[in-house]
Amino acid sequence: MKTAVQNEPGKRNTIRRLIEAARQEFSEKGLSGVRMEEVASAAGVTKQLIYHYYGSKEGLFVAVLDECSERIMSELVGLEVDDLAPSEAMRTMLNHFFDQYREDPLLGSLAHEGIHYHNSHQTPRNRFLEMAPALIDKFDNILRRGAKSGDFKPDVNSRLFLATAALVTTDWFTNRYSMSTLAGLDTTSEEGMNTWRSYSADFILAGITLRHE
Repeated sequence: MKTAVQNEPGKRNTIRRLIEAARQEFSEKGLSGVRMEEVASAAGVTKQLIYHYYGSKEGLFVAVLDECSERIMSELVGLEVDDLAPSEAMRTMLNHFFDQYREDPLLGSLAHEGIHYHNSHQTPRNRFLEMAPALIDKFDNILRRGAKSGDFKPDVNSRLFLATAALVTTDWFTNRYSMSTLAGLDTTSEEGMNTWRSYSADFILAGITLRHE
């Protein structure tokens, strides 16, 4: 008879399959369009097991968002930029915001669905909220280094700056219709993505960079 410890890897593997299957379903169909039996079939588990782990479809959706947030935030917080000049360090961070969405085609639709969900639901504390302070501190450190070196304006509000940077870089993926219409570019094309990746970083950096006469 297997012990609980011996069963743990199997449970982790089951949860991983569940999250990945749910991630695909939610990104394609949205929260309202997903059927739990389809998620269960894709993950190779029973619908009853999903309810056992997550309680409801909404609970599973929140778990998917939590997994995405943890991965995104961990990557950003873990970027090695301390040895880079402040402007280069900041551009690296801004480009990574964009690249995470570019490299994961499901992320934009999941983020868009998550925005609607969080706007209308009281959700429990999650990994995004827990990890946000570390990301704010990382940006604050770059801004302070830039102010000390004379590259950046002093006293830039790191929270407001981070919120602006996240919106400007990632809205290309979460609001494709408006961005395509206003920018006159195909948001799914290499040309469109390369143009916005460069322009958004330049635009954000221009707001904090000191101009030397």
